Amino acid sequence: MPTEKATALVLRTVEFSETSVVATLMTREFGKLGVLAKGARRLKSPFESALDLLSLCRIVFVRKSSEALDLLTEAKLVRRFRPAGRDLSSLYAGYYVAEFLLEMTDEYDPHPELFDLADQTLAALSAGENVAKRVARFELLGLRLLGHLPSLDSCVECGTELNLSGQAAFSLGGGVLCHKCREGKKQVVVVDAGVLKTMQQLANPQGHSWQRLETDRRVMGQLRGVMNNYITHLLGKRPKLHRYLASLETGC
Repeated sequence: MPTEKATALVLRTVEFSETSVVATLMTREFGKLGVLAKGARRLKSPFESALDLLSLCRIVFVRKSSEALDLLTEAKLVRRFRPAGRDLSSLYAGYYVAEFLLEMTDEYDPHPELFDLADQTLAALSAGENVAKRVARFELLGLRLLGHLPSLDSCVECGTELNLSGQAAFSLGGGVLCHKCREGKKQVVVVDAGVLKTMQQLANPQGHSWQRLETDRRVMGQLRGVMNNYITHLLGKRPKLHRYLASLETGC
């Protein structure tokens, strides 16, 4: 059986036996995968603290050809996730990054740019950067990379480019709607144009202008509501960490 090397983020660990754990990892090279880490719960574990939640590590694993879990043989810690200060919002935001990756990706479907984005986001949260803005940036760029970014400037139904002003209709099925296409549509929310413009800036992969973006509590509150509803619609269920993200609107 082949041995593989990869860079990984630890998304989840579950006790498997008195001495072992099953870990779900997001790797840059292979995407998401589940591994069995034998001996990980021993006092002198061969993996030390490399399997702490949200840690960045270098791993070696044996890739199984059947449906059995891959076998983790080596894990060396590169960086721990240490939330800035005593504010729980950074911690919850980090947990949400893990949940997003768990729910939005498939096993052995590599997305190296998404991996890099997640790694950069966790590092920024550890450095004390604006939590609300970083989470929204991660979500929107992540959705873009996965092909799920909602339409933010043209009608998702007819393609008409919209002149955003005042308020606009946003379909949870795909993005903004023109007045004509809005008629008869269900699962539509009304959003201030300023919120959509903020989302456009945060979703732009080019440049750093989004870092200078100044927003108020009302805008970020609406943006958080739109993102929570849109991602819930995509998944068909509400992510567990959404209940803890409401406080992020104050981190502007």
